[in-house]
Amino acid sequence: MTLDNLRSKAVVVIEPLAALAESAGASPNQISLLSLVFALAAALFYYISPEKPFYLYAAAMMVFLNAVFDAVDGALARRTGRAQPRGDFLDHVIDRYADMLVLAGIVTAGYVSYQIGMFAVMGVLLTSYVGTEAQALKVGRYYGGVMGRADRLVLIFLATLANAVYPQDMIGLQILGWVVLFTMITSHITALQRVAHVWRQL
Repeated sequence: MTLDNLRSKAVVVIEPLAALAESAGASPNQISLLSLVFALAAALFYYISPEKPFYLYAAAMMVFLNAVFDAVDGALARRTGRAQPRGDFLDHVIDRYADMLVLAGIVTAGYVSYQIGMFAVMGVLLTSYVGTEAQALKVGRYYGGVMGRADRLVLIFLATLANAVYPQDMIGLQILGWVVLFTMITSHITALQRVAHVWRQL
């Protein structure tokens, strides 16, 4: 299921954007920070959306821009020869903050309970941790499993749009709530899949 396997196919979209950023004189770190700004904006739009559901369209756009700029920063670093450990480290830190901001926005807005939100956050962080730990152990950065970051962002983006169109409860939860619950379950499954992969490689 993971869309991370399609990274190579996204080049046709990402490279022109990276070229545009290069011509504008932007640095990879600036692009990374912009992706974080979009995640923060998404969280704010989620937070105020229960009273005004049309703000979910803005939240969806911010999630989309966060995903795009997260891909562009790496492409820009490679184009400009500035792919360095410090930039990679910053990118990972910003990605985790972005993940937590988006989930926090959805949870604090009341689309799902704090309990489910907490376990979803745990699953997302563990998924990322195991992948990066594999890299630290020289096994190689591992993106496998049923729910990678790209999958999660696409699901949240689509669920946000769907929730804007149909902001009604469906068996106790709105669409966004069900997606966070699904994220909670699949993220923990993904973390365990990655643990098994790294264990075999070691």
